[in-house]
Amino acid sequence: MRKTVLNLTAIVAIISIVFVACQGSTASEEKSVSLTKEEMVKRGAYLVNSIGCDDCHSPKRMGANGPELIPELRLSGYPSDRPITKADTNVVKNGWMLFSDDLTTSVGPWGQSFAANLTSDATGTGNWKEEQFIKAIREGKFKGLDNTRPLLMPMPWFVYRNLTDDDLKSIFAFLQTTKPVNNVVPAPKPFIQL
Repeated sequence: MRKTVLNLTAIVAIISIVFVACQGSTASEEKSVSLTKEEMVKRGAYLVNSIGCDDCHSPKRMGANGPELIPELRLSGYPSDRPITKADTNVVKNGWMLFSDDLTTSVGPWGQSFAANLTSDATGTGNWKEEQFIKAIREGKFKGLDNTRPLLMPMPWFVYRNLTDDDLKSIFAFLQTTKPVNNVVPAPKPFIQL
């Protein structure tokens, strides 16, 4: 009996150690690494280029290989001078979502959303504080402000919120170095107005 109790105690201790060791920390709990401003900007550029920000936030034109970024409009969101075409809401009612040919606007059960201007212009993130950017991504808040609407689909903030604080600070640092593009993106439209 004593041997059984010792064996059970050992098993419980091993399981406890394994359980504690396997507990992952949340992104914001990870230890911060000291980076210079230049290193943060470089890391932010790497992250923006690798996690697909250009996919939705950069206007595109059709080229020889399909949609190509318009360099002078990079990360400026849905172009405010572009007409908003009417979407076929019957397609959405049948369980589909629609995207424009350059992915800067989409239509779904929530209505129509437009990719935000992320450039360093005041119409983008130029007047934002770092804390706002982190709140926008961590909590899905429009402009990172309390008491604002949620970020709308297809923005995958619920995935990006898992980035570390250092990652989000680096992305913000990079965005603040981008070429400012004055572009006031249209307000989202509720589905009933489509």
